[in-house]
Amino acid sequence: METNAWKVMWREIRHDKLALLGLILFVVTVVTVYTWALTIDQSAAAIVNVRNMNQPPSRTHPLGTDPGGRDVLEQLVLSARNSFNITFIMTIAGAIIGILVGLLSGFFGGHLDNVLMRILDFYAMFPALMLIIVFISMIPSYSVVTFAVLMIVLWSWQGTARLIRIKTLQQGALDYVSASKTMGTHPLVISFREVLPNLVSIITSNFTLNLAMNMGVETGLTFLGFGLPFATPSLGRLIAYAQMPANMTNRPWLWLPAALLIFLMMLCVNFVGQALNRAADAKKRMV
Repeated sequence: METNAWKVMWREIRHDKLALLGLILFVVTVVTVYTWALTIDQSAAAIVNVRNMNQPPSRTHPLGTDPGGRDVLEQLVLSARNSFNITFIMTIAGAIIGILVGLLSGFFGGHLDNVLMRILDFYAMFPALMLIIVFISMIPSYSVVTFAVLMIVLWSWQGTARLIRIKTLQQGALDYVSASKTMGTHPLVISFREVLPNLVSIITSNFTLNLAMNMGVETGLTFLGFGLPFATPSLGRLIAYAQMPANMTNRPWLWLPAALLIFLMMLCVNFVGQALNRAADAKKRMV
């Protein structure tokens, strides 16, 4: 079942030109950013040079310089890497926690399900992003790790947990699960070895959609000043230059490349996510 699920997902992406193009662009961009970032001296890139501040694009600085005289292209690459790092960490950690909670809650049911669902209901009562902003405002000096932990604990896993619980409940009512229980197979073995592989399509689809959403959330929070620490380059911080009218109209090289990059990445992930979402539903598949 697991192998067939991967084949179905790949076939759906391959027959959707936008999804295939989006996947290629996303992979090429991520690989380019991480490879390019290795060649940049971060200490040198962070040095302020008032003589070169707000210079337009030139041969020396293809994307111009920022108000600190730093090369915008180097800042863009480092910012993209940092934003990708926090987005991938949030999405992967959220997926792992959500899958574990959803599987245990949906398969075992009973008191465990009630406890876990009440915890999720408790989370649903509070605006997670507002809580993150409050905590960031209260912490005098926070790090990338602190921000990542807050995003993972307060934001990234609840939706996945509810989705996996529902799908696990559906799988639990099928004959193959009943047969395994009759044979005396341990519940944990059934849930992880037999139920989980049948959820690969929906997990992958949900993962891509969460990736795009988390990318936008991280950028938005950093844009508002409540994301990555100020000393850490981020796409949201580059886009924040557009808050100044002079930069918005006269210095588009400061913010436009970062805005276009985040838009392109979210668009690519969205196209791939739509294809994977169709792959998870036999009625919507193109092939």
